[in-house]
Amino acid sequence: MNIENTKAQMRKGILELCILSTIAKKPKYSSEILSGLKASKLLVVEGTLYPLLTRLKNADLLEYRWEESTSGPPRKYFTITQKGKDFLKELHHSWQSLSDAVNTLIKK
Repeated sequence: MNIENTKAQMRKGILELCILSTIAKKPKYSSEILSGLKASKLLVVEGTLYPLLTRLKNADLLEYRWEESTSGPPRKYFTITQKGKDFLKELHHSWQSLSDAVNTLIKK
């Protein structure tokens, strides 16, 4: 078994929770989201982030608006929708239950 593959699959499983949590705090553009994930030690590349943002937007969990930037081209700022907030709340509950169960198992 390849440990790096297993770790990548674990990260992918929680990315929706992390991305929605980040955007729920304040609207962000994709580079900010990517930087925040990397700063938190979640190794995510653009090729993973952009399709996921599109999927979340198509599911009406996110929406975006374009804003002019003083340092380059316009930026697409993502915000969480009410449906996204409800979904995030469920993800938080699921994460807490899963985390508790795993911690119980690995501490035995």
